[in-house]
Amino acid sequence: MANLRAGLIGLGMMGRHHARVLRQLDGVDLVAVADPAGDPHHVAGPLEVLPDVHALIAAGIDYAMVAAPTRFHTETGLALAEAGVHTLIEKPLASDTAGAQRLADAFEAAGLVGAVGHIERYNPALQSLRARLEAGELGEVYQIATRRQGPFPSRIADVGVVKDLATHDIDLTAWVAQREFTSVAARTAYKSGREHEDLVAVTGSLTGPVVTNHLVNWLSPMKERVTVVTGEKGAFVADTLLADLTFHANGEIATRWDDVAQFRGVSEGDMIRFAIDKPEPLRTEHENFRDAILGQDTDIVTMAQGLNTVRVAEAVLESAATGRTVELR
Repeated sequence: MANLRAGLIGLGMMGRHHARVLRQLDGVDLVAVADPAGDPHHVAGPLEVLPDVHALIAAGIDYAMVAAPTRFHTETGLALAEAGVHTLIEKPLASDTAGAQRLADAFEAAGLVGAVGHIERYNPALQSLRARLEAGELGEVYQIATRRQGPFPSRIADVGVVKDLATHDIDLTAWVAQREFTSVAARTAYKSGREHEDLVAVTGSLTGPVVTNHLVNWLSPMKERVTVVTGEKGAFVADTLLADLTFHANGEIATRWDDVAQFRGVSEGDMIRFAIDKPEPLRTEHENFRDAILGQDTDIVTMAQGLNTVRVAEAVLESAATGRTVELR
């Protein structure tokens, strides 16, 4: 069987990583790249840098990776759907719910494989965490808390921290728990002089019910990527920067110091740091998308799921603007 012919549009910071992985992928040939702004990171190699998505399509590709800025996702994706090209679009799926809906509808109507690059799903720590939750190792899930903080990345110009960073947490939280958001309440701040928010604090509810909270900003001098899932048997802590997963168990030994036992509610138990395989998340994402095109049953982030994440992100912004809790169901 001939290799799949892949095309890449968007040769910025993320585009260079997608180009590297596509060139390493078994069964795939990167045959065309496009970016109207050129090739700032010199990733095209022997390939001509094409001017737009239409030239990319004309190169005769089987599937495309869209790593262009968010504001171009809808028009680029619709052109690819019309041309019958399977497509993986970087997160978020689109800059607004209307655009995300159009993309999801277009790829479904064309019978094409369409997916969204929510790469955190493929982080080894979160993959292991989800499997352990499904196996019942935590029992009933009570709360999921995430922290995603760090300095401002100058590459982001067209969206704020909610749609760029917090969409990671919205997607991974719903995916890990296998539940949907039912409400969100949020506050944002604008501290860096940009038109978009650079800090958000969100409290939410998932079906179940499960309580969530998310702290996300571009204002911290340190970089932090942490997910904590608390339940009846203890708590899992996933550090997605290092792909480490630890479990803090509720202790079975009674605390004899009455004041401490009353304060803690549960006693301290064993802590386990799991030894897990750590493949590169971006490579796993591309392998899953390639296999989906080949008709295999793989765990891709569908455009319908990407649409739902954009919808929740817009509810977060609506809540911050109005000061009210926004119901999603």
